[in-house]
Amino acid sequence: MKKKILIIGAGPGGLSSGMLLAHRGYDVTILEKSHVVGGRNAPIQAGNYTFDTGPTFLHQKFTLDEIFAETGRKPEDYMDFVKLDPMTTLSWGDTSMETSFDQDTMTRNIERAFPGESANYRRFMDDHADKLRAIFPCLLSPYHKLSSFFRPHLLKALPYVATTKSVMDVLSEYFTDERLKLAFTFQAKYLGMSPWNCPALFSILSYIEYAHGIYHVQGGLSNISMGMAKAFEEEGGTLRLNCEVKEIHYTGKQASSVSLTNGETLACDKLIVNADYAHARNTIFGKHNESKESLLKKKYSCSTYMLYLGLDTIYRDEPHHHVLFADDYHQNLRDIQNEKVVSDDMSVYIRNSSVTDPTVAPDGHSQLYILVPTINTRNGYPWEENQQAYRDKVLDRIIARTGMKDLRKHIVEERCITPRGWQEADIFIGATFNLAHTMDQMLYLRPQNQLKGFENIYLVGGGTHPGSGLPTIYESARISANLICDSYGKQRRRIDFASDILNKAAL
Repeated sequence: MKKKILIIGAGPGGLSSGMLLAHRGYDVTILEKSHVVGGRNAPIQAGNYTFDTGPTFLHQKFTLDEIFAETGRKPEDYMDFVKLDPMTTLSWGDTSMETSFDQDTMTRNIERAFPGESANYRRFMDDHADKLRAIFPCLLSPYHKLSSFFRPHLLKALPYVATTKSVMDVLSEYFTDERLKLAFTFQAKYLGMSPWNCPALFSILSYIEYAHGIYHVQGGLSNISMGMAKAFEEEGGTLRLNCEVKEIHYTGKQASSVSLTNGETLACDKLIVNADYAHARNTIFGKHNESKESLLKKKYSCSTYMLYLGLDTIYRDEPHHHVLFADDYHQNLRDIQNEKVVSDDMSVYIRNSSVTDPTVAPDGHSQLYILVPTINTRNGYPWEENQQAYRDKVLDRIIARTGMKDLRKHIVEERCITPRGWQEADIFIGATFNLAHTMDQMLYLRPQNQLKGFENIYLVGGGTHPGSGLPTIYESARISANLICDSYGKQRRRIDFASDILNKAAL
């Protein structure tokens, strides 16, 4: 008889693990409280406009390729990828630079904006090809046992991991212009952290992006989750939407069943939790819930203020991705890190995907996705009272610093998510990027893929190893799926595209 596996949450991690385990012959059911799959990777529909809730591009695509390949599939059969070049326009006051995965193009762009720095870029890329090759294997293994630290690949990576340096410290070894450093450190925001505090090993994030490129998915990144859901059901998995878990029940140290808010109870042999880690630990673990006071002792990422705008025009001269840096970026990030002050001098990320993708808005119309990193809700900032004023400040900054001078008059649909809104969507203290990626909350010290204290509960998502961001969440799902197979002595086929790709990049 097939072993029954329940997965709480149809986010990217739950869907990835569901695909793999259903393909490997398990009886898998995914329980999703929403009417749509994806979690923070779900679509938002506003009138005739479609938006991504969270992630807006895919980097490290080879990890997604591996997940699909392990089920005998290709993601291209489920979604339409567009590799972007230029990737992102970065703007500091009156200086802008386009980024590219083509090193010759990037060299020219850097030299044009920051004369004399292009050789430093080449040195950074050469050194980080080796750094990524050393670190990458550490992201593929579980750390639920202390013996994991004695694996040869981790010992090889120790010089990069066991350091008190920050990402900004690393970039200061390469570049002299502070603005250019930011072009290689702002990726720390993918983790919800400041590059002045983010551990040095994460300088690999900008390298991965600049070496291997980024992808848009036509119709939105949410179509990745839609494609995964389809593949999961093709493998015989059961997907239940509008199905909220109320509580986990136990026999000894094992989860034996879950009860739903509709009164139903479902038994399981293994349980995977893809909900927001801290929210889940405080609410659905029943007699093993962890108190909010205990969870607040952990360190969390920042939050985000989101605007989703449907427009009756298309700004064709504006880039697909645009980052407007705060005038004093370091102070802006200090404010965010201290979790108390909402900066007026904010950084703004804008995705104008309609210049690439005609499917997300009506003909002749477009949509803008606007994200502003800001404080989480730990200290109770009154967003309800300040939301309109903050919205106006964000729009003022975009109008002043881009070519969208008449933006306000073209807005026909609008949605907003504040940090308070994220919290109300069951994200603990509105920390959009989950637990902070500090050295004392990584590897063995992060909530483990096989959750400590329980014999058959596994975690996937940004709150477990390897961390937040779509590729690492996919990897967390593969790690947990593999641990379940290991527990049953079941062989599985591992697909490895990464080794060849990373080895070629280092040549």
